[in-house]
Amino acid sequence: MRKIPYASAVGSLMYAMLSVKKILKYLRRTKDYILVYGTKDLILTGYTDSDFQTDKDARKSTSGSVFTLNGGEVVWRNIKQSCIADFTMEVEYVAACEAAKEAVWLRKFLTDLKIVPNMHLPITLYYDNNGAVANSREPRSHKWGKHIERKYHLIREIVHRGEIVVTQISSEQNIADPFTKALTAKVFESHLQSLGLRCL
Repeated sequence: MRKIPYASAVGSLMYAMLSVKKILKYLRRTKDYILVYGTKDLILTGYTDSDFQTDKDARKSTSGSVFTLNGGEVVWRNIKQSCIADFTMEVEYVAACEAAKEAVWLRKFLTDLKIVPNMHLPITLYYDNNGAVANSREPRSHKWGKHIERKYHLIREIVHRGEIVVTQISSEQNIADPFTKALTAKVFESHLQSLGLRCL
């Protein structure tokens, strides 16, 4: 007779049940939230952030980015980075590069729609790591960053072309924080307001 791993199957089901329970609690708490637009200018702005190796098994970090337009979020994402980074500047730099590529696509998309004026101006991309901001603006490599994969240096080209402007912002004002880390309820609610989410 074939051996069936009952204990493993039951354990997996319990894990799935607990995970779904957390998701359902979150959905119940946020069911009255809506996205509100029209509170700010019709200017596309990006924010990006990352954590540092929170995946303890794979040692990979998480990137989060959000783009707002007219006071509300239009594009947001949270992804696990494909590379293992040695230090926080590298993690933030990788996250910024991914967000910069998204900004280029959004610029082209919104330009084609012809509904957003001033798309010829650079898109401001905010992130909270001074080293990553400086590295994005530099046309040359430094000894502490020479191991970074070449594909992530694309952000330098995007900045050089004038498609984006990278700007340092404090962690408290970075509205991409909820995509990468747990926050206190007060800070989380503040970021929800900045993202254009309102409770009915």
